[in-house]
Amino acid sequence: MSESGAFDMADLSMLDLFRIEAENYAKVLDKGLVEVENQGSPEGIEPLMRAAHSIKGAARIVGLDLVVTLAHAMEDVLSAAQKGAIILSPHHIDLLLQGNDILSLLSSLNASEIPQWLSHEGPRVEALSSIIRESQSGGTPATPVAAFPDAPAANRTGADGTLTALPEDVVPHTASVMEKPQERPQERVEETSVRVVSESLNRLMGLAGECLVQANLTKPFSSSLLTVKDLHLELTSSLEELLHSMQRKAAPKGLRERLGEVLSTLDHVRNLMGDHMEKFDAFTRSLERLADQLYSEVLAIRMRPFSDGIPGFPRMIRDLAKELGKKVNFRVTGEATRVDRDILERLEAPLTHLLRNAVDHGLETPEERLAASKPPEGSLLLEARHSSGTLHIMVADDGRGVDIEKLRGKIIRDGRVSREMAATLTQGELLDFLFLPGFSTASEVTEVSGRGVGLDVVMSMVEAVGGSVRAESDWGKGMAFHLHLPLTLSVVRGLVVNIGGEPYAIPLARIDRILQIGKEDLRILEDKQFYTYENQHLGIVDAHQLLETQPPGEVSSELRIVVVSDRLNRYGLVVDGFVGEKELVVIPLDTRLGKIPNISAGAILENGAPALIFDVDDLVRSIDNLLTHGRLKRVREKGEKIYGGRKQVLVVDDSLTVREVERRLLENRGYDVTVGVDGMDGWNLLQVGSGIELVVSDIDMPRMNGIEFIRRMRSDPRFKNLPVIIVSYKDREEDRIKGLEAGANYYLTKSSFHDEGLTNAVRDLIGEP
Repeated sequence: MSESGAFDMADLSMLDLFRIEAENYAKVLDKGLVEVENQGSPEGIEPLMRAAHSIKGAARIVGLDLVVTLAHAMEDVLSAAQKGAIILSPHHIDLLLQGNDILSLLSSLNASEIPQWLSHEGPRVEALSSIIRESQSGGTPATPVAAFPDAPAANRTGADGTLTALPEDVVPHTASVMEKPQERPQERVEETSVRVVSESLNRLMGLAGECLVQANLTKPFSSSLLTVKDLHLELTSSLEELLHSMQRKAAPKGLRERLGEVLSTLDHVRNLMGDHMEKFDAFTRSLERLADQLYSEVLAIRMRPFSDGIPGFPRMIRDLAKELGKKVNFRVTGEATRVDRDILERLEAPLTHLLRNAVDHGLETPEERLAASKPPEGSLLLEARHSSGTLHIMVADDGRGVDIEKLRGKIIRDGRVSREMAATLTQGELLDFLFLPGFSTASEVTEVSGRGVGLDVVMSMVEAVGGSVRAESDWGKGMAFHLHLPLTLSVVRGLVVNIGGEPYAIPLARIDRILQIGKEDLRILEDKQFYTYENQHLGIVDAHQLLETQPPGEVSSELRIVVVSDRLNRYGLVVDGFVGEKELVVIPLDTRLGKIPNISAGAILENGAPALIFDVDDLVRSIDNLLTHGRLKRVREKGEKIYGGRKQVLVVDDSLTVREVERRLLENRGYDVTVGVDGMDGWNLLQVGSGIELVVSDIDMPRMNGIEFIRRMRSDPRFKNLPVIIVSYKDREEDRIKGLEAGANYYLTKSSFHDEGLTNAVRDLIGEP
């Protein structure tokens, strides 16, 4: 069989095995080559030789001759280095990494694509093999390495941490497949043991959690048996007293004998009950132990070593440092630390940004470091460990750090805070500004960083999983970022609250405060209720209005408020009561339900009652929309409208500019306008709002696009006749037809802003304001 030959199904299964093996050994080579280059340790060469040798053997079995040639050339160089015949130079490492890039790329392809790719790129692979082989002779390669066009840099990353595809004319047919290794790196490791669909694992986790809850439900049943036993003893005692009384009063013999038989039967029942209760207690203890073990085992399946999530970092740091002319000693500690698989998958992007920022902005060039009396090689540390029930990840460097006074000046110039307030901020508070979207202290934007995006990505990920992040800086000596994350996303500790007689849970990590205040403490400002707390006006919303549930008949004089926030807003949600803190096993909701507004998942409480877990980010957005654009009812007051009079239009667009243009156009014409940032937001606003007479929507939006938004409206009896206008940049006829078929009444392009198109369409559908 050759690379160009045909493969039957049996061949494809062998190629799958080769692909898996190539992926595993390519990771070993990628990491090991960087370590050998940094440490210069000949002991590290042997496992690399074995890896190249194993790939060569596997390729020979499936008939991939070009791969055999390449792996053999790499093995020869490594063997010569191990024997001391050559010393591996950066030049050798570059060549070997280029060869390994091809192996990584092959492992990312579907099995059926491997022969085709090799057939197309055969001459290039052969050329690289020859250069690698000749490099051990110590001579200068025929083709300069820097100009060698064939090596697909599988791990090369762009400024945003994503893969950068090489030009089409340099590496034909490789750009798209080169992006694949980072799309599914986690799955491949699972393939080395047992392939499990993540959805099945989630269901298994949910079932194990339910088993744990059901096992705990036997406790109240056991208590009820004790109550029955006490009642039985009481009944027996009463009957015995009755029997004695009958004996004293010479009651009929037959009646006394019958009562004696009843007491004898009760004794037998008591013995049976005692025996069964002992057995039930033993069963309960065994069930609880097994359920706990089952849950722990399933939870352990979800945990993976930290090293599984960082295989490409050493190579990335090496290549970036080389590109920037810097020397970096990159170390990773805590590689065996167990991390929830969901968190591990989400860590790659934020850690990539932190590490790239450290190399680009934090660490100085060798010349700058020598001038600052530092060693020419910078230190960069990535550490993972468990601490106080959380996962602690640290990225630290010994570079220049952040000039706090320069940062303070930047914050003032950007108008983030006043000069007076900036003067009172602590170092930690000032460094928190680094995580704001679009905020950057970099003097210039480079391909690597400087746009103020990276740390925003870090903060967004950390908040999404309920963690926290903080930065530390020592000007001239270095900087560190500390990420504190939950150990698992399968269990959450939350505050259970009562809303309309139903339990809801709010993750504790997302609660700022809980308050219990008198109703008279609320104030009215611009027809909105607020409570002054810590010198901040806290907007207050009744949970019943948000969830559209029936408030209790009795109005309490005290309000129970849960304070929640995101990075921009902080609000108070009024609930009926606090139930208490609970450790909850998160049960994902059925995907057929779609995204439920303000809700992220479910859980089962100890008493068997189901509880919904709030999606705090969605909750804050909904409260913000209610306070900013909605029609609020005051807390515990019914039916009072704050807004009204003019016709209401809901504008939904993910572009702030477009939203504002549309809002101003319509408000200038006399309409009241409510705005939503995407289809999901628009749908939520329709749920909580009333009196909306027309919707203006974009098509391309995150979370829920305009077509899905309109279809959902049309399938709901409440909104099926609500007029809808699509305003989109898409001006193709097929797009227009698709929008109208979804149920829109008008389809306009965004050029309609320049004429009367939009306002005429609004007037045509709902008349004058």
